[in-house]
Amino acid sequence: MTAVPGTASGATATASGAVLVLGATGTVGGRVAARLVAQGHRVRAASRRAGPVDGTEAVRFDWHDPDTYEGALDGVDRVHLVAPTDSATPADVMLPFLARARARGVRRAVLLSSSAIPAGGPAVGQVHEALPGLFDEWAVLRPSWFMQNFTGDHLHARSIREEGVIRTAAGEGRVAFVDADDIAAVAAHVLTGARAPGTDLVVTGPEALSHAEVAAVLTEVTGRAVVHRALTYEEMRDRLAVSMPLEYAAMLAGLDRANAGGAEDRITDTVLRLTGRRPRSFRDHVARAMQSAGAGAER
Repeated sequence: MTAVPGTASGATATASGAVLVLGATGTVGGRVAARLVAQGHRVRAASRRAGPVDGTEAVRFDWHDPDTYEGALDGVDRVHLVAPTDSATPADVMLPFLARARARGVRRAVLLSSSAIPAGGPAVGQVHEALPGLFDEWAVLRPSWFMQNFTGDHLHARSIREEGVIRTAAGEGRVAFVDADDIAAVAAHVLTGARAPGTDLVVTGPEALSHAEVAAVLTEVTGRAVVHRALTYEEMRDRLAVSMPLEYAAMLAGLDRANAGGAEDRITDTVLRLTGRRPRSFRDHVARAMQSAGAGAER
């Protein structure tokens, strides 16, 4: 991975415009928006329904509705990009939007991608490849798989709650799962730092775990038995295709299969280097998620 200029103590960029956060009601986008607001930045929080996000200007944005682009870009000079989740070819809608954003004065773009997808790769990899040609100030965040997949509203989290089972085609492959809070901390730094990295940043947690090890941690921390059940690529693809287009399901199942071969068995220092704090461990994430769930139940 290319070295990144700047450190956690770097100066904040001087900016007169707002930051447009796409997917601002999502797992990462909502956390990015909250961090930017806490730091005193003006934030335009974009989502399909223009859902309210504390301290932000809520705006309607739909990748598949170009009529929403102009309003979302009003007064914006930086943008946090989250690809549409319902398309295996997101560049088809993202690149026209980015061209319009550049014409409207957006100077910095930060793309949320995946550690599993390099520049020029499938899906959002095509946008990654195009980004340096569109903006002088840019970065691509390539986080590993989210810890929230096991504790939020993901397919894995639902099967854990309902059956005590995690189903993947990842075999014994290890993944350095990362907390979305750590991804958001890196994103906020990159969006507001004095200099944009001008590179891609692989963002991981502090340890690589197999799904069997994930299940063991969940069992220990929650007190409820959780097991990992290995599926074939075809079984995983078909399971995912129940709730998404087949082409997209095939891509995700393929990433799982790559994990079985060790594609995600790596750890980076990106979180510590850019934010000044160590990334959260999976055990701490599960304990924190349990505390949050308990506090919500008490209200």
